[in-house]
Amino acid sequence: MPFPFVLSTTSHLSFQQNFTSSTHPSLPSGATEQRNILRSALKAHKRLSSSDKPATLVEVLSALTSYLKYLGTIDLALSGESISDEDVDVALVKEVELEWRPTLSSNVIPGRDADRVRGQGLDYEFYFAHQTYAVVQNLLARQALLGLYASPVPSAEQRTLFIQSATRYLRTACAIHAFLLHRANSSDGPPELPPAAVDISIPIQSALQRLAQAEFNLLNAFKDDPYPAIIVQARNELDREWMIKAPEIQKTRAQVLTRLCVGAAEHAAGASATLKAEGKRVSKDLVEYVDDLRRTARARACRFQAIDAADTRYETGKGIAWIYAALSELGMEINTKDGNSKQSTLSKFKIALQERKEEKRLTKGSARWGSDGGKAEEVRILEYLERKMTKSNDTLHFQKVPEWKTLLATLPSGMNMPLGNETWKAPTLSENELVQMRAPPEHDAITQDSSGDEDQNEKRDAKGPAGAFPGTQGEYNDSYY
Repeated sequence: MPFPFVLSTTSHLSFQQNFTSSTHPSLPSGATEQRNILRSALKAHKRLSSSDKPATLVEVLSALTSYLKYLGTIDLALSGESISDEDVDVALVKEVELEWRPTLSSNVIPGRDADRVRGQGLDYEFYFAHQTYAVVQNLLARQALLGLYASPVPSAEQRTLFIQSATRYLRTACAIHAFLLHRANSSDGPPELPPAAVDISIPIQSALQRLAQAEFNLLNAFKDDPYPAIIVQARNELDREWMIKAPEIQKTRAQVLTRLCVGAAEHAAGASATLKAEGKRVSKDLVEYVDDLRRTARARACRFQAIDAADTRYETGKGIAWIYAALSELGMEINTKDGNSKQSTLSKFKIALQERKEEKRLTKGSARWGSDGGKAEEVRILEYLERKMTKSNDTLHFQKVPEWKTLLATLPSGMNMPLGNETWKAPTLSENELVQMRAPPEHDAITQDSSGDEDQNEKRDAKGPAGAFPGTQGEYNDSYY
């Protein structure tokens, strides 16, 4: 489950005050207009409740897509390269200065937003705009996967479409992070970015790229995994299919799926190490999510090994041992007594409590749903398989359950699902759009958009409610009248 990122917001920027073009005079004003649209969309998204925010993601994505074409055109023109076989002259008039609000920083007071960070140069704008685009892709992937838990239970075809959509979004997010890393590590050297702008720092972009690759791997394994759908169907109170027939469990390519999960765990471990090396600069929620995702990926790899042992080789005892190994990867306490491994009562209570919380998040569409990296859902599946395999072993096979601790060392090496031809290239204006930029601007573009007053409101609100502290009587009078 992709991490529940928060979209950033930004200050106003007038391109015509910083750039001029002799060949395409409408380009700076057009870029300003598109950026104002994006800024308004980001602010409107921020004001909504958690349940209403997903509905505006498509609008934000559309604004970003339109704006990035102008931004990419100006960035490429400054380097002297032709665009759509056309020379575009752009000259720098004044150094760009603007603010973006980091959302992955740990320096946030509970209940308040992080302070916006001021940066200089077009690179600052370029990196944050693309980072925001990648965040939108992650959030759209979350929204697509949320459809898997809808009521009534989606059909197999609908389930495939949801997973394919989420996979496509994650592939794009991974490509964007790789693109920003390549740009930062180019021969020109990394750009000078403010230290407080954590979101676009090179270590964080590296961690986010590995995190996206890990989630991409897990989704490709999830596509061929029948058990999540069985668990969703079993906990749906409106489902009555169990009265007619037992759930159909398809055969899985267990060894391939195991290696995909191990590869995902390796990427998550690399991302976790990078984030922890940054110390207290990074959000604690992100660090915990990456670690939980690593545990879930390892546990899922053990589960596929259990399925392979029980269903393919009919080694039910070994399959049960693999289930216990998976539970141990999730941090569950496994007590061994008289050859039987069972969870402690306290562990079961904690699992039940986590499951109830996750159920409420699913019902309310909470933004925190899935913030445990899929651990709660994986525990449900493991408990289902443990009951199934134990019953089969007690009535048919009568096999001894071996020691599960030694099995972890036998996990195969990891593999990664290739991203295909998904390489990100900064978009630019098309030939027809560039032709329109040759004409002079029809009107003098507004240098300060209508949402400029909101900057003052945010600064005033950041101080706390008017009249709450000594010396704020004037603010109280202004706000009252």
